[in-house]
Amino acid sequence: MTEVLSQSEIDALLAALSSGEMNAEELKKEEVEKKVKVYDFKRALRFSKDQIRTLTRIHENYARLLTTYFSAQLRTFVQISVASVDQLPYDEFIRSIPKMTILNIFEAEPLEGRMVMEVNPNIAFAMLERLLGGSGTTQNKAGALTEIETTIMERIFSRALTSFAEAWKNVIEMEPELELLEVNPQFMQIVSPNETVAVISFSTKIGETTGMINLCLPHVVLEPLMIKLSAHYWLSTQKKARDEREIQTLQRRVQKAKIPLVAELGTATISVGEFINLAVGDVIQLDRRIEDDLLVRIGQKPKFLGRPGTQKGRVAIMVEEVLEEEVGEDE
Repeated sequence: MTEVLSQSEIDALLAALSSGEMNAEELKKEEVEKKVKVYDFKRALRFSKDQIRTLTRIHENYARLLTTYFSAQLRTFVQISVASVDQLPYDEFIRSIPKMTILNIFEAEPLEGRMVMEVNPNIAFAMLERLLGGSGTTQNKAGALTEIETTIMERIFSRALTSFAEAWKNVIEMEPELELLEVNPQFMQIVSPNETVAVISFSTKIGETTGMINLCLPHVVLEPLMIKLSAHYWLSTQKKARDEREIQTLQRRVQKAKIPLVAELGTATISVGEFINLAVGDVIQLDRRIEDDLLVRIGQKPKFLGRPGTQKGRVAIMVEEVLEEEVGEDE
């Protein structure tokens, strides 16, 4: 954003130029130098700031869904939040994660290509211990996973992908499916080293154990969705306000809707024993006198007070008073 000078600053600048304290040529040179921006072609920025903001919103929702899911599965306090959303070369992402970690490689039809959920070993093994009945305080252990550990982790992270589809449903209906669980990043090559990827980092806390979960989404996989990740798309696809004819049609249909109307003669409270022993000819005393107005309910809501009578040989009630909302709630 261009800095706006005040009138006093402009006067001081003109005075400095007139007195020779400042050189106009040097100012022009500085202006030219400021326009030069270093660009690294190996670190191409394929996602716009607008798209990064959209990805952040989507995965903030995903973080909430994961918090609920893992809390239920592990039966302990779990807190997950978005720490950062960055774009960087795939090779740089691989070098930034531990040499031994939990890599969940998955696909999400109809998108073409593979994505990765990298789970820090501290977090992964804390989850594993909780699922096996432990306290969830085990730290990262070296070595390959056993078959049982692999199966348990595949199951829990595969179900976590259901929440991934839920978070993205406003953009695209997808069906994520876990393809492979790997522990060595060197054996995972889902895109070329220089391909730009979006890395969403989630700060994760399970009990007293903390760590990161990183979601790696290659640009080449998300490319068909790029237009849907812009604010312009969201604004253009918002549902337009109802027109006048639609409102009138809705009002007519509401007016024709049928709702039950009940006039209460009164109420009474009796014991279960009295109810069981009721016989023909018994009298139940109600809480209203014969001269009192009857309470008229619309649905379950008290709405009117009225007088009973007949109209053309049929039972009827004449509305005497309209009850206010507050009175209706107290009744």
